[in-house]
Amino acid sequence: MLQNGITYMHEHTTIDLSELKCNEDCQLDVFSETVREYKKLYEKGVRNIVDVTNFGMGRNIPFVQKVAGESGINIIHATGFYQEKFYPIQVFRETKEQLAERMVKEITVGIKGTNVKAEIIGEIGTSHNKWTDAEKKVFEAVVMVHKETNKPITTHTSLGTLGHEQVAFFKENGVDLNRVIIGHVDLTGDFDYILKIIKEGAYVEFDTIGKENYMPDQVRADILKKLQDLGFIDRVLLSMDITRKSHLEYLGGLGYSFLLDNFVPRLQQSGVTDESIEKMLVKNPMTFMKG
Repeated sequence: MLQNGITYMHEHTTIDLSELKCNEDCQLDVFSETVREYKKLYEKGVRNIVDVTNFGMGRNIPFVQKVAGESGINIIHATGFYQEKFYPIQVFRETKEQLAERMVKEITVGIKGTNVKAEIIGEIGTSHNKWTDAEKKVFEAVVMVHKETNKPITTHTSLGTLGHEQVAFFKENGVDLNRVIIGHVDLTGDFDYILKIIKEGAYVEFDTIGKENYMPDQVRADILKKLQDLGFIDRVLLSMDITRKSHLEYLGGLGYSFLLDNFVPRLQQSGVTDESIEKMLVKNPMTFMKG
């Protein structure tokens, strides 16, 4: 469970998407550099990182546990299947019941032969503007797992698309939306789109902070100010979704601390209160994970 302090709700301590992306930069596996940055986060009050790396994404539990041990950060592990182009072969060969069984085992017994258990289901995704049959199968399996284990769910939307459809799916399948995060919604830059998800009862994640090639941070800040003013800030979670070596400071990237060092001051300048910032970073994650 979460410790008292700041939580980054959507990160990858190590991840390997390099094969499919044909880019070695997408193999994030730099132990000492990650530990250095996590220690820096710890000094700034970060106590938890929700690591949403799952089947087929290059999970390495001993690596992550060692990072946790050396940095002092409590790392929450996930189970699930990401999105179709990254799926391992089991997704296509097995029934949704068999996939559900795999995920339940990671929650109740342990991940990949370890005794480290998953505490969240995710990140589970839909493709860009398209929800494939295999992705539907995964989502159906996830509903079964959620109902059996009561673990919360966190999703991936490709560039923010199909968020409304994900919400409708969970609603139709009897999932309590208080236990669901719709991810990457900040990439839409669309206040009304985001507000609709919150009004349906789900949480939203502004989890690509600093990725200005997709969306200017000022747009993110302005939307958060509007959500605050309407009284919806208690449904918002924050993170950076760092996935590449070049995202880290040692290669000149923004690094994990950017959220606290640069984005939080931008929020303050934009009229977001310290109370709202504390909600997004400390209280909301705690409330969400407790259920």
